[in-house]
Amino acid sequence: MAIGAVGSGERLRRPGEARSLWLGETRVSFVPDGVIQGVPRAWLPDSTEEFWAAHPEYVDGSGYLVASIGGLLVESGGRALLIDAGWGPVSLPAVPGRPNGAVRGGALLDGLRALGRGPEEIEAVAFTHLHVDHFGWAWGQGGVGPVFARAEYLVAEPEWAGSDLSAQGVLEGVRVRTVADGEEVFPGVRVRVTGGHTAGHAEYVISGGGRRLIAFGDAMHSPVQADHPEWSCVYDHDRVRSAEHRRRLIAELERPDTIGFGVHFADVVFGRVVRDGAGSVWRPLDA
Repeated sequence: MAIGAVGSGERLRRPGEARSLWLGETRVSFVPDGVIQGVPRAWLPDSTEEFWAAHPEYVDGSGYLVASIGGLLVESGGRALLIDAGWGPVSLPAVPGRPNGAVRGGALLDGLRALGRGPEEIEAVAFTHLHVDHFGWAWGQGGVGPVFARAEYLVAEPEWAGSDLSAQGVLEGVRVRTVADGEEVFPGVRVRVTGGHTAGHAEYVISGGGRRLIAFGDAMHSPVQADHPEWSCVYDHDRVRSAEHRRRLIAELERPDTIGFGVHFADVVFGRVVRDGAGSVWRPLDA
């Protein structure tokens, strides 16, 4: 069964909109920043032309995958944590022969304000990894300067140790704290170091109200990977490790008490993995 069969075809072809859900007393909200277009066969090199021809619901009118950019706002007891920080104000054209199509960003601060939060209220920004589409606003992409001046920046220990000097340089002058696998970084939020996409890629597991949400960063880039965990992304640092982790992640997302958050999942960012006769399907939470 294709994801379009659960009523989400159009949402797969548009950038994500702001959406919130509650885990007990904790509110989690997707804060959109923009969109990246991806060339399907370039982003997922092990996929086939036959697959994409049979599943046109995953691509827009120009033939691109639509990948949202943004962050996840976690609010509890009047406190606020942001997981990832979008790309920032950027507009890049498609370049023939490259995996990405056009890139557009810059909406994250407006999204935060619409949720009633200013950047000065964010006490910490926790990164899944140090790629620019996840930390752009944190270092002032576009010449605006760091906007989370009061926040502590949380990076998994192996990600910080393995990052290149340019990544460490752009975060110089802000409060960076490395965090360890299993550490609680905010009430009900624990970091889980997975590797695969980058050397120290991390997920954040948010628990509350008898449920948990896994913000899995770039462990998956597209809902199609729910049924094809063997399809690693061209940007994965270790494609074998990434696929191994993705299989375990998908099994977790099949649990009835577990929700997934896929930041790049077009307009179906919150969902679960369910099985039908044809395999595993990403089902949006509100479908």
